[in-house]
Amino acid sequence: MNRVLAIGAGVVALAAAAGLGYSVGHQRSATPNAAAPGANAAAGTARKILYYRNPMGLPDTSPTPKKDPMGMDYIPVYEGGDEGESGSGTLRLSVEKIQKLGVRTAEAKTQALTRSVRALGRIEVDERRVATVSPKFEGWVERLHVNVTGQLVSRGQALFDVYSPDLVSAQREYAIASKGNDALKDADGTAREGMRGLAEASLARLRNWDISEAQIKELAQQGGTRRTLSFRSPVSGIVMEKKAVQGMRFAAGDALYQIADLSSVWVIADVNEQDVGLIAPGQKARITINAYPGKVFEGAITYVYPTLNAETRTVPVRVELANPGGLLKPGLFASLELSTAPRNPAVTVPLSAVIDSGARQIVLVQVAEGRFEPRVVKLGSRSESDVEVLDGVKAGEPVVTSANFLIDAESNLKAAVSSFGAQPSAPKAKDAASASAVHHGEGRIEAIDAASGSISLAHQPIASLKWPAMTMDFVLANASLSEGLKVGAAVQFDFVERQPGEWVVTTIKPLSAGDAAAHKGH
Repeated sequence: MNRVLAIGAGVVALAAAAGLGYSVGHQRSATPNAAAPGANAAAGTARKILYYRNPMGLPDTSPTPKKDPMGMDYIPVYEGGDEGESGSGTLRLSVEKIQKLGVRTAEAKTQALTRSVRALGRIEVDERRVATVSPKFEGWVERLHVNVTGQLVSRGQALFDVYSPDLVSAQREYAIASKGNDALKDADGTAREGMRGLAEASLARLRNWDISEAQIKELAQQGGTRRTLSFRSPVSGIVMEKKAVQGMRFAAGDALYQIADLSSVWVIADVNEQDVGLIAPGQKARITINAYPGKVFEGAITYVYPTLNAETRTVPVRVELANPGGLLKPGLFASLELSTAPRNPAVTVPLSAVIDSGARQIVLVQVAEGRFEPRVVKLGSRSESDVEVLDGVKAGEPVVTSANFLIDAESNLKAAVSSFGAQPSAPKAKDAASASAVHHGEGRIEAIDAASGSISLAHQPIASLKWPAMTMDFVLANASLSEGLKVGAAVQFDFVERQPGEWVVTTIKPLSAGDAAAHKGH
């Protein structure tokens, strides 16, 4: 009996010593995130360690504990998951941490997306309702009846009186031909037809010069000529441009007036390139103008222009609007809202559920209480609040809609996603290209080792890599970079990843006095 007790006591003592040794050793080597699992192991709640992952989220794992080139310990990944990651690629958070982060979820649902396209535009004159007053003969402006730009004129209203020797000559020919035609009523057919032809030619000449029928009739009644004739407006509208000046001489073809009918106007809007496929002629448009807050004008798209503006990457579209009260003035800015037709029902998630890294889009799916699975998704069309998921998420699955970026930072989502499928192998050409990206940082020199060509920097957070502030060693691209640098100096530097885990400083220079003071305060 005593022998059994002695053996038991020895086993207990041996276990306690082993636990104490593991706890001390783990506290010395592990990162703060890995300390908690070590403590749990010492307390008798240890679980099987599947592998160790790179602490910076690189696609690198190890079956045994080790350090990365910057001296940071690899993080253990336990079977069944813990507060960080699990071997199956899921993330696990405690209830306390979920509440602290403010995690919210929403179910993926099947619905038809309706998207509103918004665009900025401007009021323009309807090109089909613009007329130019341009005499077809040479002459002089004797008197102006309409002498103000912006004046409202009606069709047939006198614009100016004109004197032209050619016009006087044409009137005389018409008067002579008319009298001759009357005098030869009883003459033979040849003479009468010749005189009638002359009268008709003179009349056609006056009509071709835009002399109105009323004026021609008046000339015929008077049987003589007039020194000046009034030139009349061909349309009703607003005088947009006036070049006529009293007493001026004009040549045939000179544009003296430009008159526009503003009873109907165009709205020309610039639609972004990515929205062009959603619009078509006939779609209804709601138009608002800053000059009339709260007032909405409604119209329809009448034309989508066939060209794209290469500078703004937009395509113009045209909406026609009635303007009976003259409120819509050319040049006013307008905002358009176009409602697109609903698409076929599809699985959708809120836009806030998508984490877009640029290379891929990820959605966090809650597979159990406190357990989240990151999934790479393929996205389709978008609405104001939702996005279509073509692949990766099924209807009814709860997805994280808030604090997903905090979960990303808390649990190192990159490492969880990299655990999908086979273990990482040598980087592909695309990965190598991305590794050559230049990153920028600021920090303080902690040590310089000229012999090994390395430098230790206590740098601020690196946004391009999502690194927190830390002290780490870098390799200098060449020894000359360390010339003139001193320990404790505040510097700014550029660096690249030459190979996985090897960070090389390519340029480094001291910060200015002002930047250095700000850096020290930070």
